[in-house]
Amino acid sequence: MTAKAAPKITLWEFFQQLGKTFMLPVALLSFCGIMLGIGSSLSSHDVTTLLPWLDTPLLQAIFIWMSKVGSFAFSFLPVMFCIAIPLGLARENKGVAAFAGFVGYAVMNLAVNFWLTAKGILPTTDAAVLKANNIQNVLGIQSIDTGILGAVIAGIVVWMLHERFHTIRLPDALAFFGGTRFVPIVTTVVMGLVGLVIPLVWPVFAMGINALGHVINSAGDFGPMIFGTGERLLLPFGLHHILVALIRFTEAGGTMDVCGHTVNGALTIFQAQLSCPETHGFAESATRFLSQGKMPAFLGGLPGAALAMYHCARPENRHKIKGLLISGVIACVVGGTTEPLEFLFLFVAPVLYIIHALLTGLGFTMMAILGVTIGNTDGNVIDFVVFGILHGLATKWYLVPVVAAIWFAVYYAIFRFAITRFNLKTPGRDIDTSTVEKAVAGVTGKSGYNVPAILAALGGAENIVTLDNCITRLRLSVNDMSKVDAAALKANRAIGVVQLNQHNLQVVIGPQVQSVKDEMATLMNTVQA
Repeated sequence: MTAKAAPKITLWEFFQQLGKTFMLPVALLSFCGIMLGIGSSLSSHDVTTLLPWLDTPLLQAIFIWMSKVGSFAFSFLPVMFCIAIPLGLARENKGVAAFAGFVGYAVMNLAVNFWLTAKGILPTTDAAVLKANNIQNVLGIQSIDTGILGAVIAGIVVWMLHERFHTIRLPDALAFFGGTRFVPIVTTVVMGLVGLVIPLVWPVFAMGINALGHVINSAGDFGPMIFGTGERLLLPFGLHHILVALIRFTEAGGTMDVCGHTVNGALTIFQAQLSCPETHGFAESATRFLSQGKMPAFLGGLPGAALAMYHCARPENRHKIKGLLISGVIACVVGGTTEPLEFLFLFVAPVLYIIHALLTGLGFTMMAILGVTIGNTDGNVIDFVVFGILHGLATKWYLVPVVAAIWFAVYYAIFRFAITRFNLKTPGRDIDTSTVEKAVAGVTGKSGYNVPAILAALGGAENIVTLDNCITRLRLSVNDMSKVDAAALKANRAIGVVQLNQHNLQVVIGPQVQSVKDEMATLMNTVQA
C-alpha cells in the first residue's frame, strides 16, 4: 500500500524491492514442489512395491492428480514471474500492472516468433535446429527460451511502463483509452519491439549467465559452498533472492536434457526429473544447490546455536526466553525460516553470523561430497521426508541426521564459547525481559502482535511513506528515520531492525509478518481517514 508519494528509490533499494517480488511465485513453487514430490514418490513403482497397499486405483489417482497439479508452477514459472514483478513493484493499480505483465510476456514471445519466422528458422520440427537456437514452446508459442531472466527483464519493463502511464490523460476523442487502460496498450507496442531485439541481444545475456555458472562449477565441490555462504551473507540485506533465482532457474545452475527437453537451473532440473517417468534418481549436479545443502545448518546447526543461547542466558531469564527460542527452532526446522533465530545474534555478534554463513556453505559442500540427492527449496524436515525418505535409499537421506548431529555439536560449542568468552548480549544475558512481557500483554488483533504499539514505534502513520512485506520482514520507507524507535520495536517482539539508509528500513517480525502488515495497513487507513 502507499501512504504518500514515495521518494525516488536508489538502485540498492530497487534490487531489494525486486527480490521481494520473487516471494509470491516462490511460495507457490514451494507448495507445488511438495505436492509434486508426494504425488510422484507415492505413485512410483519402487514405493508401491515396498508398500503394496498404496497400489489401489483410488489412491494412485489421487497421487497422480497431486503430481499433475503440482507441476503447474514449474510449467508456467517464467510467466508467473513476469506477472508478479509488476504486481509487487507497482505502487497503485496493482491489478492492472499484473494484467499488463501477462500481456507483455505473451506479446514479447509472439514478436520473437515473428523474427524467427522472418529469418526462416521457423516453422520447423527439426530438433537440431530448435536446440541450436534455444527454441522452446512458451505459452504455446515457439520462441527463444529466455527463462526466468527474460521474464524478470520483461516484468521490469512492464512495471516502468505502468508507473509512467497509468495516470495518463489523453485527448477527449481518445479518453476511453486513457488512464489504466493505456497500460496494456502501450505494453503491447513496447514489448512487441522488445521481442524483436531479444534474438539479437540474448546470446550476450546467455554468455554472462554461463560464465557465472562456469565460475561456480569450476570450483568443484566448493561451488556449492560459494553459493550457500553467499546466500546467507546476502540475506540480512534482502538481496539473497537474486542469487538464489540465478542458480535455481538459469543456466548458472546447470543445463540438462530431461525427457527430451532442455531445462536450465538447479531447481528446474530437479523438478523436471521429479515429474519425468523415464528418470530414476536425481542429478547430483542440481541437488547440490538445493534443500540438502541447507539441512546441516537448518536441522542441526541453528538448533544447536539456540540451545547454546539458552544455556548462556541468566538462570532467572531462561524461562522468559524459552518460548522465543523454541518458536525460532520450530520455524527453522519445520518451515525452513531461519531469520527468527539468525537475528538473535546477527547484530550482537556479526562475526558469529559470518561463521554461521561459512558453516552453512560447508554444509552444501559436505552434502555434495557425500552424494546426497535431496531437492526442493526449503531445507526443512518436510523436504527431508518428502524428497529424501519417500524417494528411497538412493537419495542417501540417512546421512542427513548424521551430518546434522555433527553440525549441532559444532554450532553449540562455537556459540557457547563465543557468548561466554566475549560476553555477547544474546537473549537473556543482559536485557530487561519484563519490558518485553509488558509490551506483549497489550497484544491485539489476529496476528498476536501489538500492532498499534509497533506503528507508534515507527513514528506513526504520518511517518510511513510505503509499507510492504516479504516472508519475515516489514519493508518500509519513512519520512523521518529519527522518529523510529528500534528499542520499542524490539520490546514489541520485533526480532531485528535493519536500517538501509535515511529513509528505508526493514523490521524483522517472523512468519506472522503478513498478518502484522495487513493489520498495520488497516490501522493506518483508519487513522488517516
